[in-house]
Amino acid sequence: MGILEVKDVGKRFGGLQALSDVQLNVAENTCHAIIGPNGAGKSTLLNCLIGKLIPDSGSVMFDGQSVLGRTPFEICQMGISRVFQTPEIFGDLTVLENMMIPIFAKRDGSFEMNGISSVFSQKDVLEDAEKMLEDMNMADKRHMHAASMSRGDKRRLEIGMCLSQNPRLLLLDEPTAGMARADTNNTIDLLKEIKAERDITIAIIEHDMHVVFSLADRITVLAQGTPLVEDSPENIKGHPKVREAYLGESA
Repeated sequence: MGILEVKDVGKRFGGLQALSDVQLNVAENTCHAIIGPNGAGKSTLLNCLIGKLIPDSGSVMFDGQSVLGRTPFEICQMGISRVFQTPEIFGDLTVLENMMIPIFAKRDGSFEMNGISSVFSQKDVLEDAEKMLEDMNMADKRHMHAASMSRGDKRRLEIGMCLSQNPRLLLLDEPTAGMARADTNNTIDLLKEIKAERDITIAIIEHDMHVVFSLADRITVLAQGTPLVEDSPENIKGHPKVREAYLGESA
């Protein structure tokens, strides 16, 4: 029994069947990659996991509890955090201010941007944010405006913001998209460190196979909204169904 269990999930948009009878079992404290060609249903599945979409059928269980019908905030409170394809940070705030916001929100339940000064006035929130920046090797960037950083540093900040809420499951939607190779390798190293040092499970959607095979303990391949195969990285590489999905012909 995994920490995340998806059973018979289906999702249709008009005449398009985006997901059909999807099964997924993510073991605790592993990195599970979900791969597939464009349009395979990967992002649709991820949106069903975090409450942005409600499946038409099936179930999604996290640590024995259903996530269906819960808001994204409620799912976050359950212990699931998501990193989006484009880093979601407050560009006009400093790195330190960005880090303070999720820490405050975790404790307070919510915050209003027009009352954001209350976030920055709390000493304990500041101290925890400073500690997280040290953990993320970003303490020297604390007073930089977030918008001025490289994409790799923006991603590192966003991952730190997610970790500040102490999630048990971290969902990553193409975290290295648009990065230079050096930033990609730095992100791989960061995620390896997080996985080794924290009690956390990672599920990742990624097109870059270098990233996938560097991180994943287990891989699920989707094609046209349906799982083709789930296996170890070693067995996935030459699997005929995987080659067919990506190359359009049987191996």
